[in-house]
Amino acid sequence: MTHIVVIGAGQAASSLIGTLRTKGFDGAITLVGAEPVPPYQRPPLSKGYLLGDVARDRLFLRPASWWDEHDVTLKLGTPASDIDTAARTVRVGDETLSYDQLAICTGLVPRALPADLGGVLDGVHTVRSLADVDAMADPLKAARRLLVVGGGYIGLEAAAVARKLGVEVTLVEAAPRILSRVAADETAAYFRDLHRGHGVHLVEGASLARLEGETRVTGAVLADGRRIDCDIAIVGIGLLPRCAIAEAAGLDVDGGVAVDDRGRTSDPRIWAAGDCAALPLPGGRMRIESVGNAIDMGAAVAANMLGADKAYDPKPWFWSDQYDVKLQIAGLNTGHDRVVVRPGARDGEGSHWYFAGDRLLAVDAMNDARAYMIGKRLIEAGRSADPETLADPAADLKALLRA
Repeated sequence: MTHIVVIGAGQAASSLIGTLRTKGFDGAITLVGAEPVPPYQRPPLSKGYLLGDVARDRLFLRPASWWDEHDVTLKLGTPASDIDTAARTVRVGDETLSYDQLAICTGLVPRALPADLGGVLDGVHTVRSLADVDAMADPLKAARRLLVVGGGYIGLEAAAVARKLGVEVTLVEAAPRILSRVAADETAAYFRDLHRGHGVHLVEGASLARLEGETRVTGAVLADGRRIDCDIAIVGIGLLPRCAIAEAAGLDVDGGVAVDDRGRTSDPRIWAAGDCAALPLPGGRMRIESVGNAIDMGAAVAANMLGADKAYDPKPWFWSDQYDVKLQIAGLNTGHDRVVVRPGARDGEGSHWYFAGDRLLAVDAMNDARAYMIGKRLIEAGRSADPETLADPAADLKALLRA
């Protein structure tokens, strides 16, 4: 019987396995996950789950019974440690699994703060796994002062949750501004004002020298000598693709597990999908870190494993929830040279449209679902929009779809 092994138990793996069964694959499937739980949603971890609004059982992507009903063998709590491409085997603990095809869906790992900077002190947390958030939830609720290191979306979401819990928050970003790698100045300014309006003390352009404390974190010292007191710290300084097992197996790695436009790696029997996979795109090889891409690419790779031989065309979309603001993003803003600001109908609403020359690349929509949906449809259709029309709040956005 044909055997497909999937390494990694996240959104991409769940989508890939579901698609295999939906498309009629009746061979053996084994899912190998390092965590002791089956695939679950990660986005709510730093938002609703940390706040206590989302119950643990609502995180799981499929009912526990689904895996048995679809004849999927789960090997959880032990990571895959070695791929032998010649023998077509995978080591999982003391067991060796043979495969006919293999899918790598290992996702991302948080970039750690080095031990000599205080990264191993008690009370220092990252936000990536269920265990991470379970470990920090009670200490955060009991804390008076939180330090957030890093001004990306994870750090900002954690800051928003802490403020809702009544915790004092200081957020330190080494770059000149928050969201420096992922958003325009206009979007950063919107969220800077939002967080300051909720009482977050934002410190931009300030490098962390070290965290302090004998065994538990008690504060931080910045490179300019300033000291910040805290009871707990959350480090959100970026995510790295989990590529070690692929690299050790001799697969091509280029900013992620390198795949072709079908999702196939440099070994014809091995595929990759989701956050760890580096795709060949017009602007160069790139990973797309989003739930939407994990779902879509997982499904596309599954179809190609069964012989579809169809190129995967990513249609990126993202979101972030902070306080009462829902940020929705369509497209990729890489290479933009202009941002058009469109005011919303009410306070707190609006959208920022990214252009490269005359070509629409992406849109950031804050509490503006209409702008997001129209921008997404335009981008996916390869169409642009007149910047002057976009900037006019009285102009009908729907007319852009008919133009």
